Amino acid sequence: MQSAVLPHALAGHDVIVCSETGTGKTAAFVLPILQRLLTAAEAAGGTLPAGTRALVLAPTRELAVQIEDTVQGLAYHAGLTSAAIYGGVPMDPQDRALRAGVHVVVATPGRLLDHMRSGAPDFSGLEVLVLDEADRMMDMGFWPDVQRIVSALPAGRQTLLFSATMPDEAYALAAAIARDPRYIELGRAGGPARTITHAVETVEAREKPQWLARFLRSVEGPTLVFVRTKHGAERLARQLQALGIKAAAIHGDRSQEQRMAAVEGFRSGRYRVLVATDIAARGLDIDGITHVVNYEVPTSAEAYVHRAGRTGRDRATGTALTLVAPEELRALRALEKSVGVQLQ
Repeated sequence: MQSAVLPHALAGHDVIVCSETGTGKTAAFVLPILQRLLTAAEAAGGTLPAGTRALVLAPTRELAVQIEDTVQGLAYHAGLTSAAIYGGVPMDPQDRALRAGVHVVVATPGRLLDHMRSGAPDFSGLEVLVLDEADRMMDMGFWPDVQRIVSALPAGRQTLLFSATMPDEAYALAAAIARDPRYIELGRAGGPARTITHAVETVEAREKPQWLARFLRSVEGPTLVFVRTKHGAERLARQLQALGIKAAAIHGDRSQEQRMAAVEGFRSGRYRVLVATDIAARGLDIDGITHVVNYEVPTSAEAYVHRAGRTGRDRATGTALTLVAPEELRALRALEKSVGVQLQ
């Protein structure tokens, strides 16, 4: 990913990238941004004046936080400032960061628009716009918000767009906001990474909790379990806890504080298992996830690809396991056809 994107990005070209998950795209846009800012700082005598130079838009709060963590980690000794802007938390600290002119803003579209209505951010000096997981923002209905944000940005900026899938509509929208972009397609676009092993286990629906608990005891490493509903996530986490498995749940009805606590507990190893709805399918970027389990058959190829993409990242190997009740076998066959991968 970096070897394909960095030459174009560092040269100042707009870039549109379609690539499977787990290929290292965050560094592919953070590094050119930091290089640009460090060059500007050197030209300014060693210290970059306040003022937002780069904006990264992401579909979920979790992803925004993780991207900003990467910015902070890579720019730790560089004297550059950044802030993550997302909903579910008080606006005042974010407002102060925006008015202070942090160099890099990483934001979800809805919360950023709230701040723009109050006049907090000043994007007059913006040089780089990044749209991460553009297809997800489109799926979640954020594209009108994205377009409103883009319309308020300087026309001469550099635009970098990353997407795991690129249907015709996405190509048209991407081309509308980019200038003479370089198109890059890596791997099996829209498909799962080749480092992932796909497996299926036929299990009666009522037996799935006990079967899953036995499976979790037989394997090592952190495991991400996906379910369809918020209620199902809470119920399964409680069932696993009752069976002696350290598990936490993450879904849309949990507060931002609860979600972050669950993710950090999973990241640190306090929880062996994280049970999630698809809200986490794209936002989570945690090293070392060895297994992803679909508790039910996913309803779409896209859902399967992005769930499976939480493992097998950065050339590591991983396993995507789908638990199939007998009544779900027809849905499994349809999923195999649309994904293009034999799942058993």
